Amino acid sequence: IFIGNDTPLNLLLNSSSISTMKLSVASLALLAASASAFTAVTPSGRASTSLNILAGTQSATERVANVMAARPEENEAIDALVKSNFPGAISNKAMETKVASILEAKGFTPANTLLCTSLCCDELARNLEDDLNKVYGHNFNLGGLSGFPFAGNTGFGAMSAHVPDDGFCLLVHGPHVGISKDGVIGKVERSGIALVDNCCGSAIAASNYLKGITDGGAKITTKLQQFSDFQQGAVQELILPHGKRLNDADNRMKELPYALYDSQDILVRDIINGGKGGIKQGLALLSGIQINTGPDTLDYFHPLRFDYYDADGNVVESMIDELSS
Repeated sequence: IFIGNDTPLNLLLNSSSISTMKLSVASLALLAASASAFTAVTPSGRASTSLNILAGTQSATERVANVMAARPEENEAIDALVKSNFPGAISNKAMETKVASILEAKGFTPANTLLCTSLCCDELARNLEDDLNKVYGHNFNLGGLSGFPFAGNTGFGAMSAHVPDDGFCLLVHGPHVGISKDGVIGKVERSGIALVDNCCGSAIAASNYLKGITDGGAKITTKLQQFSDFQQGAVQELILPHGKRLNDADNRMKELPYALYDSQDILVRDIINGGKGGIKQGLALLSGIQINTGPDTLDYFHPLRFDYYDADGNVVESMIDELSS
């Protein structure tokens, strides 16, 4: 028996350990059964299918209208507060309505569209995702902390295989940031919690890590990479190029989500380019900054990219201007 680089097992084990090493008949049987479970099986083949992602006859615009009927009206004070701090932002209510209409004109329907997202793990990032789930059905999740696409090329490849035949993908991604009702960026009121909490916690932790480096106060550690927190470690590495930018910003918390977005934008488009052979009828990429407000007011989104990829994986149209019109 050999281990590793053709190293004989008897050189690794002394005679006493060999004499005490025993495998029962039951153990051998279990090993044999386990091995047979991985025996290659030739698939019998399957017919092409037309998969309904979300059953029913309602159009996407009709579904959005139903979802928005349960949402509060825009709060004028919050609306002015958000838009003064994040020029270009629009309410999720307005954005979702426009996105559904624009994509419907291109053939996207609830029955032929797979929703794919790369948003933060924070429950506040689910607000937008949950709305879109009610329109297009369950999403394929690429994202992790701060919204980075941690599922990577493998995740995108698996997702592409799940898109209905001759169907489309709507991919939504971006970091998020909170704004409290008194205008503090990086903080937000949460339902059932008295404390006005950090938002996004992962982004702020990464920003603090970076500030420790640029200010010279970082401590030496042997725990550079830990599996138990590798996503946060990656976020901290991916924010490193933006150290000077954040230090020079008038409002670090306002600039932070845009710095994160710039890193994510490169990664997501690289992943799409690497897997563009899996695009079927087309792919819409909607990305920007999620802006979370308190539990009784609408959330907002600052769209920074709304591209349409054709079946060959080429960007053939930017639809971003249609969102702001």
